[in-house]
Amino acid sequence: MATRKKATKEEPVILITNDDGVTAPGLAALVDAVKHLGKVVVVAPDKPQSGMGHAITIGNPLRLVSAHNFADIEAWQCSGTPVDCVKLAVDKILHRKPDICLSGVNHGANHSINVIYSGTMSAAVEACIESIPSIGFSLLDYSIEADFSGAKKYATLLVEQILNSKSIDKHLCLNVNVPAIAAELIKGVKVCRQAYAKYVEDFDERLDPNGRKYYWLTGEFVNFDRGRDTDVWALNHNYVSIVPVQFDLTHYKLKEKLEKTLKF
Repeated sequence: MATRKKATKEEPVILITNDDGVTAPGLAALVDAVKHLGKVVVVAPDKPQSGMGHAITIGNPLRLVSAHNFADIEAWQCSGTPVDCVKLAVDKILHRKPDICLSGVNHGANHSINVIYSGTMSAAVEACIESIPSIGFSLLDYSIEADFSGAKKYATLLVEQILNSKSIDKHLCLNVNVPAIAAELIKGVKVCRQAYAKYVEDFDERLDPNGRKYYWLTGEFVNFDRGRDTDVWALNHNYVSIVPVQFDLTHYKLKEKLEKTLKF
């Protein structure tokens, strides 16, 4: 196994964060997968922040505390959201933009519509906004004892290729999902589009001991997209899915149509 080289000025700086918290096994797996590729610095939430989307902390102070989860890897835990972690890392810890920002490995899927709600992907998108190439990694397994071998394998391969690229796009942002199967059973990688698939949600209404109503969010994941070029299709067929994403939410075809049809 490759050993981590002593840091040099030429060594790329790799910022790693997540939304499951600084003690999550998926974060440790991602650190282990890429620590030989550059100088790794971890800045992650001090508690789980799943489903936070692109939230930032306003009106409350943020705190950074040194963490010692990763041996000789510099690590910090942040009291804020995943996006806060990226902002603070660049401004107060690294004092410069890293060469790449990695987020994950998330415990659970971030394919299809999940990308909008995901704290994992919002951290990656925030880095992209700041002209830092970024990748969000997710494994389709919510278990704390999940097997991250496949995710680690493809994280190493992908990050190495991007760092070695001579023409890396500073606004690169990739959403990578890995099927929950043994590494040797993964068929390969598919570059995909985001599927039109979502949770059909319901709120389970219950009563507390005082007779007051409260609600648990429930739902069933439904794929409305039968295309064979989507992330859901790739994952269902044991491929790693890679979806290039962007922070520009403009619907350009609709923009052109409205320019021609709206009258004022």
